Amino acid sequence: MNKDYKIKICGMKHPANIVEVASLLPDFLGFIFYKKSQRYFDGIIPELPKSIQKVGVFVDEDINIIVEKVSKHRLDFVQLHGSESPEFCAALIEKNIKIIKAFAIDDDFDFAQLHDYEASCSYFLFDTKGKHPGGNGIVFNWDILKKYKSTKPLFLSGGIGENEIKEINKTNLPIFAIDINSKFENEPGLKNIEKLKKIL
Repeated sequence: MNKDYKIKICGMKHPANIVEVASLLPDFLGFIFYKKSQRYFDGIIPELPKSIQKVGVFVDEDINIIVEKVSKHRLDFVQLHGSESPEFCAALIEKNIKIIKAFAIDDDFDFAQLHDYEASCSYFLFDTKGKHPGGNGIVFNWDILKKYKSTKPLFLSGGIGENEIKEINKTNLPIFAIDINSKFENEPGLKNIEKLKKIL
């Protein structure tokens, strides 16, 4: 694994598994608060090492519910994975909530739309455009990232497994962190510890 990248493990669900994964000290752990997801989290996050930052994932959610979840779970970041507007992001920033804004990427993605989000987001996340808002397990064409001109740190998501990480390490993609999920699972929400050990 290229040590220049941060690692975010998303879709955490089961308390014992969360503790196991946390013992490997990834940089971020993601918890999905989207009820239609197979990885929907409705429990209590166990105590985690202080170095791990907690990310709550939301899809077109009511702002008051997001604020409530941030407070309840002491989330470090909110990841917005729907069609949230720049104004919506700005409203969360006013409440001292840090944002990772996700965008669904395909070959026709218009990077100009990122401009309006620059002031209100800490990071951008690019995931593959698919049937679901996230968790489709499909890799998009990374060549399109050559059009990415922003200096905003970028999370790369979308079907990333061990082979994809090897390919990422061969490129000069402007990646801050890699977001991994389905390729490191035994079932939705249950991460495979042995697979994770290989990259962590």
